[in-house]
Amino acid sequence: MNRPLETPSATLAGTPGTPGTAHGAGWERPFDAAAPDGTLARSLPPELRAALADAVARPAAQQPRWPDLERVGEIRAVLEAAPPLTLPAEIDGLRGHLARVARGEAFLLQGGDCAETFTENTEAHVRATAGLLHEMAGILTGATGLPVVRVGRMAGQYAKPRSNALDALGLPVYRGDIVNGLAPEPEARVADPARMVRAHANAAATLNLLRALPGPDADPGLYVSHEALLLDYELALLRAHRGEGGTRLYAQSAHFLWIGDRTRQRDGAHLAFAELLANPLGLKIGPNTTPEQVVEYVERLDPHGTPGRLTLISRMGSGRVRDLLPPLVERVAASGHPVIWQCDPMHGNTRESPSGYKTRHFDDVADEVRGFFEVHRALGTHPGGLHIEFTGEDVTECLGGFQRISDADLAGRYETACDPRLNTRQSLELAALAAELLGGA
Repeated sequence: MNRPLETPSATLAGTPGTPGTAHGAGWERPFDAAAPDGTLARSLPPELRAALADAVARPAAQQPRWPDLERVGEIRAVLEAAPPLTLPAEIDGLRGHLARVARGEAFLLQGGDCAETFTENTEAHVRATAGLLHEMAGILTGATGLPVVRVGRMAGQYAKPRSNALDALGLPVYRGDIVNGLAPEPEARVADPARMVRAHANAAATLNLLRALPGPDADPGLYVSHEALLLDYELALLRAHRGEGGTRLYAQSAHFLWIGDRTRQRDGAHLAFAELLANPLGLKIGPNTTPEQVVEYVERLDPHGTPGRLTLISRMGSGRVRDLLPPLVERVAASGHPVIWQCDPMHGNTRESPSGYKTRHFDDVADEVRGFFEVHRALGTHPGGLHIEFTGEDVTECLGGFQRISDADLAGRYETACDPRLNTRQSLELAALAAELLGGA
């Protein structure tokens, strides 16, 4: 039986919160429920403590309206006392591998589900995702000789930003399993803070399995990442570690975190929180990002010019990447910061199919990858990586590819909890294309 990997620790949170109403998709609030007044904050040096307090006092976009803030505090206390999911040595090790990517000596491959779910967090699903990452990496290394740093959208990709407060049925929108349920029922859509403990339990189970799975002999191994979206969860898994360089804050919910295109407000909590972390970071940048803005982001998130610290994840769309990306790359190169440039060919190419499914066409995805490589080849910079939403299953969510999936095929196996993913064959086809382009870069 293919059971979810969730462990009994998911019951630590007790009774779910009382029913309430989810707030608007773009809602911002001062982060009162997460004020850093606990043991962690008291242990920090005064300057770092003040910076953390400032970060969480800022407006935070895309946060749920919890029906019971007292309950949120209880859940956070459970998570603050729980073991962290990742270790500083692992996080520092990833940053070292990413430094090679920044120097043009390696390639970053990052991918997995758009949104993980508790019910699909099974051994078979985890094995399939990890196996596909390794297989894609093998194609890239085999064709180019470059080592590939493999980072899964795994063990924590449970929160999702949304464009609208309500779905097509008039229900509060699904914000990921860490917040509410996918079922189209009013009770399921209540924002329930107890789900944060379930997310931690599921992430721990995923990591336990990943660490036990045999992988390629080549170093580096497989790391995990997710969007740093739900700040109650991220702050509860924040840990301070003292070393030769002083006290550093690690987000021990993952090895790598990224800030999304919808939460990168320059005066917002997400960016200020990310500035304080020792983890390697990603930042999504879209077609509305200006050269002046991207340099400001880089200077804030990578103030010391550390290779491997910052990955800029471009999501421009196939029809715009060749025009919009060059001035950003040129401006960052002129700043001297050794960032990694990574292509997200998924989010700028989403469309609605004639039958009403949210989908992407493989041709558009492939064309954005081509455009990304063309830009870097012309500028003499390193096309450092791909960031893809995929599954190691034979779903029918994205059109085209070698299988020529059509609109009529989408209903066959459209299984995503949020955005459409490339299936196994489409992912391998994209890896082969990237390998060809990387070999000629």
